[in-house]
Amino acid sequence: MIDRRSFGKALGVGTGVAAASLAGVGAAHPAAAAGPGAAAGRPGPGAAPTVPATAPGTHTTFPPLKRVTAGVLDVGYAELGPRHGPVVICLHGWPYDIHSYVDVAPLLAAEGYRVIVPYLRGHGTTRFLSPRTARNAQQSAIALDVIAFMDALRIDRAVLAGFDWGSRTADIIAALWPERVKALVSVSGYLITSLEANLSPLPAKAEYAWWYQYYFATERGRKAMDDADERRDLCRLVWDVVSPTWNFDDATFQRTATAFDNPDYAAIVIHNYRWRLSLADGERRYDRFEQLLAARPAIGVPTVTLDAERDPFTGSLDGSSYRQMFTGPYDHRALLGVGHNVPQEAPTAFAQAVIDADRL
Repeated sequence: MIDRRSFGKALGVGTGVAAASLAGVGAAHPAAAAGPGAAAGRPGPGAAPTVPATAPGTHTTFPPLKRVTAGVLDVGYAELGPRHGPVVICLHGWPYDIHSYVDVAPLLAAEGYRVIVPYLRGHGTTRFLSPRTARNAQQSAIALDVIAFMDALRIDRAVLAGFDWGSRTADIIAALWPERVKALVSVSGYLITSLEANLSPLPAKAEYAWWYQYYFATERGRKAMDDADERRDLCRLVWDVVSPTWNFDDATFQRTATAFDNPDYAAIVIHNYRWRLSLADGERRYDRFEQLLAARPAIGVPTVTLDAERDPFTGSLDGSSYRQMFTGPYDHRALLGVGHNVPQEAPTAFAQAVIDADRL
């Protein structure tokens, strides 16, 4: 657990402001192998409701976005559902944005949840408050953004759900600030970055999947991210490669691609991937948190992990490679025929996982 004084120092603000189913690795969930949009089905005791099947792309827009000052950011976010409902915070990844949850959010709102989907730093309508703030995207900085966001909205505890950068961020908060996390849904399981481990080679096939990370390590890759057209082409290619069965249209991609026009987008993305490879420094104010994360802390909050069959970053579908990192109530599901962008490709399964995690 991190004390609020250390947290406030990390944010650079005063403490007053900052402030297939495997219960072990066991039997398969009845809907885990049913393919895209499938999972087994209001917060509180009793049997979990079954989320109605919703086709990807049923919804295309959110209500008018909101803004709140939180830590070093002015955060843009979408919100659906009753104001006093139990809170679910959905966290997107790269190269994605809040539209990854455009179908998930209404499903959860219909079950009585207050669903909040923020743009991460450097994305969409989120802005840094000061031009002097380092455009830093190391993992603990992004996690602290979310803690500050929760504080700004006076949210003490929430279910956190994410994929890609969002999974990593949610994992970190669950590990370091478990009192803030009612339950966790994490696509790809335990994604807290180990800088030491990242210095070692991966199997060739895994290295191939990370091609853009190495591209971003070059000046050529940075220039591509700085150019609006090159950036969109690169991100569109990533969508195609990591979600080979997702039949999205141009309009779907363009709705998300507007988030890439954030003035700090290129700097944040480049720093994130270079930092992971120890090619860019973090900030000293985050050192304490990174030291804690380097110790590979276990996660004890109720958790549902999801692995997507067609995601090139998925190893074993049974979650066995990270099962030992989750020490509390736990369930694991494999989603067949689904690629990397799980909430947008399989919104029913993702929403069901959130509801079920809240009841573990």
